[in-house]
Amino acid sequence: MHKYILPSLKLTLVLIIICSVLYPLLVAVVGWMTPGQGNGVTVEYNGKVVGYANIGQRFTDDKYFWSRPSAAAYNAAGSGGSNKGPSNPDYLKDVQAHIDTFLAHNPAFRAADIPAELVTYSGSGLDPDLSPAGARIQVKRISVVRHLSEDKVNALVDRYVQQPLWGIFGPAKVNVLQLNLALDRGEAN
Repeated sequence: MHKYILPSLKLTLVLIIICSVLYPLLVAVVGWMTPGQGNGVTVEYNGKVVGYANIGQRFTDDKYFWSRPSAAAYNAAGSGGSNKGPSNPDYLKDVQAHIDTFLAHNPAFRAADIPAELVTYSGSGLDPDLSPAGARIQVKRISVVRHLSEDKVNALVDRYVQQPLWGIFGPAKVNVLQLNLALDRGEAN
């Protein structure tokens, strides 16, 4: 039994150094080398910080593109999904409430037309992006409220679509905050 104790203690010490010192140091260095030095990339408008590039925000005004619903209330400190399965009655009630709200503000559509991302929570609760379809279904409402042609608003969406990395990694997406700031800057006029 004694011949196993010393190797076990050595292995434990090595793993403590790797897991408690080297790995956190590596993560900190990689974070420091990213944009924002690991603190997030802030987005400014008129000299004022209005959000983060990679954290979703709530938009409810009809003149803006709406983000994906958040089970975490867009709080980065409490990131997480709803943890409710697709047959959970509370989850279904939330989804129906999102559908009803969307249809009340976008009466030209039916429930079947709404992309799922606009009525369901993301896994993190902080998704800053929509699919192009999730943005385009909102164009009619925004063009009416802002007195713009649908063609101009659609062209703005097209301009802000980010294609998959190298054409293969991930889906095409649109950052909602960037799109709404473009509307406020008058880029669709």
